Amino acid sequence: MGEVKRGDQIVIGREGVRVIPLQRPRDRDVFSFMESQVSSERPHGRVISDIAKRLVQLRTRFREGKAESRVLLAGGPAIVHAGGREALTWLIDEEFIHVLFCGNALPAHDMEVDLYGTSLGYGHAAGRVVPHGHEHHLRTINRIRAIGSIEAAVRSGVIKTGIMAACVRRGVHVVMAGTIRDDGPLPGVITDSLEAQAAMRAAIPGIGLALLVASTLHAVATGNLLPATIPSVCVDVNPAVPTKLADRGSFQAVGLVMDAASFLRDLARRAWSRL
Repeated sequence: MGEVKRGDQIVIGREGVRVIPLQRPRDRDVFSFMESQVSSERPHGRVISDIAKRLVQLRTRFREGKAESRVLLAGGPAIVHAGGREALTWLIDEEFIHVLFCGNALPAHDMEVDLYGTSLGYGHAAGRVVPHGHEHHLRTINRIRAIGSIEAAVRSGVIKTGIMAACVRRGVHVVMAGTIRDDGPLPGVITDSLEAQAAMRAAIPGIGLALLVASTLHAVATGNLLPATIPSVCVDVNPAVPTKLADRGSFQAVGLVMDAASFLRDLARRAWSRL
């Protein structure tokens, strides 16, 4: 609606447009049997197994150059904080993820782990907050800004491991949409919300599956942009997030109430077992 121009045709009036919802697939998979409300008490194994199966199928289609075979992941920094960084890095390196939507925080803390071994000052190896750790993400942002870009930091060897390094290696299309609360931000973060929305919308064509993981803002924003024909999975430890997504019209989204790291590790393990 923000891009309406003179001459565009618009449906008006109070009667509205009648919409017939898409039928669920007849094949028994995650998008056919997940009919009940979001619940933290539902077993997740079968669901994640079906998602892994679809990932493997889409990777094969992507390598064959077929349409609607790309996988989109929209993620938040909890992926890094909770310990899902390595699993997501593996999924990207193995070409299961082709588009990444995120904000400033996910890449900042991902690269903070590479440079300092911490995320938000919490030492992953030490298992505790380290002295002066609260400075690390700011020092990370400043270092990348001095280099000029995330890609340059990876190509030069400053950033060697992690999610962003894998994205650069594999040519993943990354859209970083900023918010008013961002530190920095990192080079490449789009600070104009309408420009960010347009960049996200431009990356949607060709998507065959969307994984919305641990980010309320990006999950809802991405869900609003996705056509109803694209299967979506919303994963969050807070049941309000997949519920909120459904309330805003993303009826095709399957909700999983679990932490991001557990989901990504289990998904990577099940995808690997199918290779």
